[in-house]
Amino acid sequence: MSQETLETPIDLLRFQLRTTMSMEEDSLAALGDLEKAAPSTEVQELFRHHAEETREQIDNLRKVFDLFEFPVSTAGSPATKGISSQAHSLIERTSKPLLDQVTLTCALGNEHYEISVYQSLIVAATAQAATEAVALLNSNLDQETHTSEELHATLKQLAG
Repeated sequence: MSQETLETPIDLLRFQLRTTMSMEEDSLAALGDLEKAAPSTEVQELFRHHAEETREQIDNLRKVFDLFEFPVSTAGSPATKGISSQAHSLIERTSKPLLDQVTLTCALGNEHYEISVYQSLIVAATAQAATEAVALLNSNLDQETHTSEELHATLKQLAG
């Protein structure tokens, strides 16, 4: 399908769902890396909690695939690969006292990308009058937005 031309709104929706699944799988892996890099238990707990939510989001995406009768599959997400690569680069050059702020900053950037992805998917699913799918995608968006707010608040607290 990577060679396929997107010709219809459904083609685009299917492709967006596939890249979103990859995005969430990439994010789940990145959260484990960020948790290991963060020295404070408070920040580690934020990453563990979001990993649990990410697993729920993946389950919701599987349900959305089923609602549209698409086979569950993935398509590469270069954006999340780039965000993860940037995070690794920053973590490698950061001293331990600053690691919590760096990991939070990296996670916050990823959350903002995920929020925009879900907003676009919701528009596409709404255009298809797929109310159940929209509800599942809104649930994921709500979790991403809440996580962004938590990360931002914790980062502000640490930055003093």
